[in-house]
Amino acid sequence: MDALEPRRSALYRLTAAVSRPLLRLVFRYEATGLEHLPSGGFVLAAGHHSNFDPWPLGIALSRRYFVRFMAKSELFWPPLSLLLRGVGGFEVRRGKADREALTTARRLVREGCVVAMFPEGTRRAKGLLKRRRAAVHDGAARIALGAGVPLVPAAIAGTDRLARLPKLRVAYGAPIPLDDLAGLPRREAARIATERLMAAIHALEAELAARG
Repeated sequence: MDALEPRRSALYRLTAAVSRPLLRLVFRYEATGLEHLPSGGFVLAAGHHSNFDPWPLGIALSRRYFVRFMAKSELFWPPLSLLLRGVGGFEVRRGKADREALTTARRLVREGCVVAMFPEGTRRAKGLLKRRRAAVHDGAARIALGAGVPLVPAAIAGTDRLARLPKLRVAYGAPIPLDDLAGLPRREAARIATERLMAAIHALEAELAARG
């Protein structure tokens, strides 16, 4: 099967089938806001706390969608590359404007996949360094605007303290309004969309924190 085939692979389905009960049993996994999700392809974006984030972010969607993740190109070496592609990963060259990865992402969402991204790029720092905000990138907004698909915010809680076996929670929000940005220059539209996206992500994170 083509690594960029829009249908879920056997490895993807197997990994998801094993992961769902495992997450519920070990981490008391809970996902809310699924009613907000569009029926077709879309871009899903969340804050980045841990390398573990993609698992809980995507697993609640795995029965209904093929969730695809951009992964740094350094990870794509055999045999790891076979596993990454099998579970939905595709390459991006970090630190560069990787036009090929953006083109691939637009194609995938148009074909009905979900492309999940972390606009902050790298994980947020812990402890006292949390005062330093991670740089926010506009790639998620550019993909959604360029492909004409919804841009959906999400929040994740618990992945930054896995050793304590916390409750893992994910909250999905309503798609970000984008229709009013159609007449703007691409860069300006992406900037505004990204500001709206990050505000929605932070609001969802505050809701999760308030629930404890």
